[in-house]
Amino acid sequence: MNRSIFEVARVIKRFGAEFGMQSHPNNYQLTVLNALQQCRTAELGGHKDKCNNPACSHEHYSYNSCGNRHCPKCQIARQMLWAEDRMRDALNVKHFHVVFTVPDELNEICLIDSKFFYSSLFACAWNTLRSFGYSHHGVETGAICVLHTWGANLSLHPHLHCLVPAAGLNARGKILDIGREGKYLYPVKQMSAVFRGKLLLRLKLHLKKQNRFTCDIQQTIDLCYAKPWVIYSEPSMGNAKQIVEYLAKYTHRVAISNTRIKNIDERNVTFSYKDYADNANQKLMTLTGVEFLRRFAMHILPRGFVKIRYYGILASSYKEQVKHLKSRPDILQLTETRQQRMVRITGFDSCKCPICKTGNLTVMEILPRIRSPDNVFYPRTNHQNL
Repeated sequence: MNRSIFEVARVIKRFGAEFGMQSHPNNYQLTVLNALQQCRTAELGGHKDKCNNPACSHEHYSYNSCGNRHCPKCQIARQMLWAEDRMRDALNVKHFHVVFTVPDELNEICLIDSKFFYSSLFACAWNTLRSFGYSHHGVETGAICVLHTWGANLSLHPHLHCLVPAAGLNARGKILDIGREGKYLYPVKQMSAVFRGKLLLRLKLHLKKQNRFTCDIQQTIDLCYAKPWVIYSEPSMGNAKQIVEYLAKYTHRVAISNTRIKNIDERNVTFSYKDYADNANQKLMTLTGVEFLRRFAMHILPRGFVKIRYYGILASSYKEQVKHLKSRPDILQLTETRQQRMVRITGFDSCKCPICKTGNLTVMEILPRIRSPDNVFYPRTNHQNL
């Protein structure tokens, strides 16, 4: 499989120490950055393989991956497996794509307590969708919500991608179709106003309780009350397969992929991005290595934070009531091993010899992890974990 010449790991290795000294990341951010730097290197250990084809006998070294959800190298396979697993749970009805965004002025509040801010996004978005489901159709609807925190240029831009099924459960336990062909699910301006009120009130009460509410924050909240908020809503989409494939594009994304990094020199990092203010044209941006890592670290989610959440009739508690709407899984998917699934989904067999293409690689030796202070680009600090 082809690998990018320039990678996030190389940026961390080159500028990590300087970033740690200047920006003072918290301990968990340091842990994540160290994991990304060591991914698929000898530091994490691995195994020595040998081709069982006598005519080849090629020896091959494979190193372990970090498995971190923020790692650009570790998400492609996870995304494919997740998509196939979700195919079994997806309701075979039309869906709507709704994106909840917040004004840039709220970024300063987000940085005060990112975990509470992101949790509030989920809670207020779902409460808005749920209330509209009852007020417009008298049903309990559902949603799959995925958190993204970044903009195209690595800026802080928290928003939620939500897929809402065009179906709901009424008080009598009957599933009703609430979708209309070519129409939006709910009035966007009304949803925006309700979502704005719910989120700003929740943030205000929390900051007051934490004794962090200041005059500047009050001004920020007043400004956000005064301006219109934007919720993007797309017309109804297709069947379960199309829905899952569409959502999979968002679930396991990281702040920036390795393919977008175009150059790394002694001081700067250059990467590509889409400028949505200019018809989504591809452009290049150059940042110092420290500034690149500062922006990247902003998108490291708090430890244990759940970024994909299921609500309403898509939650596990409604499994029995909606099972007749689900697609039947292919029996092959239920009997395959993980390795067989990976080969079928990705078309890449890691057990095949990369040289002769016919022999299988056999593990000859387990390579232990290399544990030394050199593996950590910057030592742990006393900064508070987020």
